[in-house]
Amino acid sequence: MKQSSRKDFLQSSAVLLTAAIVGASFDLKNSPPLLAFSTLGCPKWPFAEIVKFATRHGYKGIEIRGILGQVDLSKCNEFSSAKGIAGTLKLMEDNDLHFVDLGSSATMHFPEGPERQKNMDEGKRFIDLGSQVKCPYIRVFPNLFPKEQDKRVTMDLISKGLLALGDYAKGSGVTVLMETHGDLVKSEDIEQLMQMSEHPNTGLVWDVVNMWTATKEAPADMYKRIKKYIRHAHIKDANIIDGKIAYTFMGKGQTPVFEAIDILSNAEYKGYYSFEWEKLWHPEIAEPEIALADFPMAMKQHFK
Repeated sequence: MKQSSRKDFLQSSAVLLTAAIVGASFDLKNSPPLLAFSTLGCPKWPFAEIVKFATRHGYKGIEIRGILGQVDLSKCNEFSSAKGIAGTLKLMEDNDLHFVDLGSSATMHFPEGPERQKNMDEGKRFIDLGSQVKCPYIRVFPNLFPKEQDKRVTMDLISKGLLALGDYAKGSGVTVLMETHGDLVKSEDIEQLMQMSEHPNTGLVWDVVNMWTATKEAPADMYKRIKKYIRHAHIKDANIIDGKIAYTFMGKGQTPVFEAIDILSNAEYKGYYSFEWEKLWHPEIAEPEIALADFPMAMKQHFK
């Protein structure tokens, strides 16, 4: 009886050990996606509350697009002095969080002149700040194709701006990312621009919804053209109502955002899926306590 019990125990233990090993392998192969959210979604929260919320809801990264509604980070206490930056970094480290992107407003389509210089200066300030806070990326905009200016001229201006910032970022540990935004939403245009702007310190933020709502192009077709340049992904969902974009919770919209997520996941994308809830620009949409809590649950359900 004792021998039989011991045999059963050993067999059971072997089964459990095998299951544990298989389970561990499965978990490693299918590790959960890295989630972040943009502070665009919580414009009334102080930084400490942002960090607390991110930790509580399983986020690993934070994308900074302003604090308390101030989008010029050099004017935010958390980033405006050496003391402020040191405190900010400690708070992030204590909560095992990472800055994944600093969202500047720097726009590259302007012709030579004061407006262009102002935007280039902002891009450089954000590169400097990114280096100080150990953030790998800063975001810039393309942004428009003005009707009064030949499109080829505008593309050249955008490319020159991106390359100049890439040069400035050399040795900083920061890469300058162009977002698919504004008039730059056709994959053909994006591919051409990024080919013109190839540089060790330049890349792309893929916002599939910005593109799809304007072009209805399939994510697979987009990805085929621009995959080489993608470093970061903005994630959101929306419906088109009376020709206007209405942002909604993940999986509740018309966009093929989950198709894009699956494409990235199947390609073993190593970056963050950063939820961009545009509360600052659209105060009528749901409060951040609800929307930013829903995103990790929706992603978990999708990857289940």
